[in-house]
Amino acid sequence: MSVHPPGPPVWALPGLLRKLAVDRLGMMRDAARLSDAVRVSMGPKKLYIFNRPDYAKHVLADNAANYHKGIGLVESRKVLGDGLLTSEGELWRAQRRTVQPAFKPGRIAAQAGAVAEESARLVELLRRRVGGTPVDVLQEVTGLTLGVLGRTLMDTSLDGHGGIAHAFEAVQDQAMFDMVTQGLVPTWVPFATQRRFRRARRELTRIVDELVADRGARLAEGDDDAFARMILAARERKDPVLARRLLQEELVTLLLAGHETTASTLGWTLLLLARHPPVRDLVREEARAVLAGGRLPEAEDLHKLTYTMQVVQEAMRLYPPVWILPRIAQGPDEVGGFGVPAGADVLVCPYTLHRHPDLWDDPERFDPGRFDPSRIAHRHRYAYIPFGAGPRFCIGSNLGMMEAVFVTALVTRDLDLTVVPGHQAVAEPMMSLRMRGGLPMTIRPAD
Repeated sequence: MSVHPPGPPVWALPGLLRKLAVDRLGMMRDAARLSDAVRVSMGPKKLYIFNRPDYAKHVLADNAANYHKGIGLVESRKVLGDGLLTSEGELWRAQRRTVQPAFKPGRIAAQAGAVAEESARLVELLRRRVGGTPVDVLQEVTGLTLGVLGRTLMDTSLDGHGGIAHAFEAVQDQAMFDMVTQGLVPTWVPFATQRRFRRARRELTRIVDELVADRGARLAEGDDDAFARMILAARERKDPVLARRLLQEELVTLLLAGHETTASTLGWTLLLLARHPPVRDLVREEARAVLAGGRLPEAEDLHKLTYTMQVVQEAMRLYPPVWILPRIAQGPDEVGGFGVPAGADVLVCPYTLHRHPDLWDDPERFDPGRFDPSRIAHRHRYAYIPFGAGPRFCIGSNLGMMEAVFVTALVTRDLDLTVVPGHQAVAEPMMSLRMRGGLPMTIRPAD
């Protein structure tokens, strides 16, 4: 007979609920310290938090059909609507089928040249700031990821659309506000967060309409980028009003998911390298050996930059781009012997799973050697899920990894980045673990 997961002690409950509003990472860490399965009452809601690889496997893969997108992502529908990140059922399956060919490994490998060129463009931008005032490297890598997205998945230049990133910050702030207030505050109420959200929504609608008009006018037979496929699918819909709305929502989702998580990963990776010079030196040595003569990386170099890959993987262990996977149980279920009622909010948190002391030695330590093939062999497949898992595994993971490895290798090969003294990088959990306050760094040529 199944039982409910244990709840927190009475003395711990107020602290957990307070942290839900002001420190969601702290709440998840506190819950993980209590047990691998925790049930938290939040007014009428019950949160079921699971923190074991086999529990994650059940929710995300084995019985994925019973778990739809949940708290946080549900609130994001106000701007993302029914894009690939938030849609469900047959609509989600149709959207996934539409864009899946654009993410096939062979096509992504063919985009290596574009990724390398955009990476080199970032290096040159940073090189021009050598010896100058500190640079917000997080802002610059965000521009890079938007550039890569436009070239590889949209056949569109996103230059001049730098406001996209700021608009998405307002969108995510609103989603978190709605989560904490349980969606009870209408968007017309003139709170600062809500005003920013309304402006951001208008700006995103304007941008995507311009992008659709431009790309639609240039469509040619045989175009197979994700954006072209989305436009062609929209033209096949019988209801033009519905087609336009869904295309807008699908494109907003592509823009958000296509740049935010990779920018976050790059920011944390470069920060960790700056903090760990011996690791940085090993990355530089590998990059100079593999990419000798200052050449740009090609697709086959991805498998030669093995230590650089391990560094990126370890950065994603400590700061997973998808830091939490919220679900809502559609029917009653049992997870590891614990009963989960229909309608329950279920949370699987890669951030705490990746730091579980039973799964990782000295889990808070930055150690790229964890991802040496000899050490991976006996690790539970679901102990490490930076891109999610199951049917909704991140469709852009291959492109994101190529981008992160190429940028890390080129930047480290040519430049030394130093964090501005006194700067504290604070993880702010939105769609990804972005850094509050950016990443100010000084730049000099590498030795």
